[in-house]
Amino acid sequence: MRADSLSAAKTGGRLGLTLHYILLTVISAVMIVPFLWMVSTSLKEPAKVFVFPPELIPSPVRWANYAEVLRTIPFHLFYWNSAYIAVVVTAGTAFFASLAGYSFARIPFRGRNLVFLLLLSTMMIPNEVTAIPMFLFMREIGFLNTHLPLIVLPIFGAGGVFGVFIMRQFFLGIPKELEEAAMIDGCSRLRIYASIMLPLARPAIATLVIFTFLTCWNDFFDPLIFINDRMLMTLPLALSLFTDEAGTAWHHLMSASVMATLPLLVVFFFAQKQFIEGVAMTGLKE
Repeated sequence: MRADSLSAAKTGGRLGLTLHYILLTVISAVMIVPFLWMVSTSLKEPAKVFVFPPELIPSPVRWANYAEVLRTIPFHLFYWNSAYIAVVVTAGTAFFASLAGYSFARIPFRGRNLVFLLLLSTMMIPNEVTAIPMFLFMREIGFLNTHLPLIVLPIFGAGGVFGVFIMRQFFLGIPKELEEAAMIDGCSRLRIYASIMLPLARPAIATLVIFTFLTCWNDFFDPLIFINDRMLMTLPLALSLFTDEAGTAWHHLMSASVMATLPLLVVFFFAQKQFIEGVAMTGLKE
């Protein structure tokens, strides 16, 4: 009787696992179809973009679309603008968020929880609500039509607060005994942060890096508000140049989109292990 129960349990477990994989396969297929359509369209002739039934494998394959994109607009300049802004914002967010997260997690001070709660409350304010005040403020201090608003606001805005939350939650999960032992050996707070906490927080930092880089790279709203000069445009704004009164050049737009997506894939490829570990561990303790 017991053997029959174990056999039934194993059968049920295998069936549940099979259904689990089938569900994941279906969801993955749905998620990957738009990406495949983008790549396919980037290699099509203009007349074949919307043919029915759609051609997943273009015939003929038109690699010239990518070269035409580079000739039509200064794509390399827009690429550089997005790249250096994303790198600076990611590095700045990781640095300041890790410092603040360590402070909120390990350094006791009066009103710590209240300050942290007020900090988190700023994430509830939509970006559209603060757009006009931020525009007026940036104009008054002379930052308008420069890249400075695209760097300063994400680091010290909602994106930075999100980073503080991630780092604080991760630091709360590190045993206090490590910090106490370091204090006994005469280490300062800054030394503990740099030599002990940061190396242990690599998964959380990788998670924050991916989220921050992805958000900054894809940001369209802020550059649209603060940038007027075409030479200062970032990639999301540059993609809109393929749409005008005559319509949208879909083959060029998709070619540019493929090239714009590559850095995101590279960042996730190199940080995926730490990212998955960081997501699994962040938030386990409060």
